[in-house]
Amino acid sequence: MAEMAEMSGRADLHLHTLHSDGVYTPYEVVRRARTAGLSVISITDHDNVAAIDEAVVCGRELGVEVVPGVELSVALGDKDVHLLAYFFDPTDRNLLDYLTFFRLERLRRAERIVEKLNKINIPLRMESVLDQAGIGAIGRPHIASALVEEGLTETYHEAFLKYIGTGAPAYEKKFQLTPSDAVRLVARAGGLTFLAHPGKATTETELLTLINAGIDGIETVHPSHSETQQAHYRRVVNQYFLLECGGSDFHGGKKSDESTLGAYTVPLSVVEHMRKRLFR
Repeated sequence: MAEMAEMSGRADLHLHTLHSDGVYTPYEVVRRARTAGLSVISITDHDNVAAIDEAVVCGRELGVEVVPGVELSVALGDKDVHLLAYFFDPTDRNLLDYLTFFRLERLRRAERIVEKLNKINIPLRMESVLDQAGIGAIGRPHIASALVEEGLTETYHEAFLKYIGTGAPAYEKKFQLTPSDAVRLVARAGGLTFLAHPGKATTETELLTLINAGIDGIETVHPSHSETQQAHYRRVVNQYFLLECGGSDFHGGKKSDESTLGAYTVPLSVVEHMRKRLFR
């Protein structure tokens, strides 16, 4: 009966903390996950695994299993595509060296974006961006938040649309791995790699390219996916013998609706299928 009760729980495998562009500490994310009735979560900060140790300890205290996770950016042609990685060794030296390098590249990119903004008479200070990022890996969301905080744009969305989104005047492309390099990096650390939120902008040709690059699965459940899209990606998963994952992509605060936590989940069988793929 205990096993049946456990398998009836839910998992959210896409959460962020202040170690990337989320607003809450690892402890607070785990606590909120517990309140939302989640049994298993994965914190998938962008290019950063610093939250994992604290989250695992908190999870043990609160009765929530925490699966090691991270969200990586890869280049697919001119497009920025996100991959989610799970169940890797968070102390793997090759993975940690890459993440350290990538966070430094993120800082350099942010500096170039601020320089471009200044050149078009948007007087954003790099100090404001660093304040927004705190201890997290710097990304465009921090720049957008700084623009709003400084009164240089009305909204977060406007910051991307007018200044820092793809093709906008201050846009800067970031350093990225190829999909196959990312898959190998995660596999060498003992983990699995999934395409994140493909319904946002991924074409069927691009999806096939990623499958051929060796991804282990696809994120089927995401706030940006309709029920029709979820069903489509489940068919793709079955067709290519892949795994599925899913979650709320929760950031907290102004960056995502607080009600998404607990609303976008997958059954625990999804997590068990991941384990079986790794340890078969």
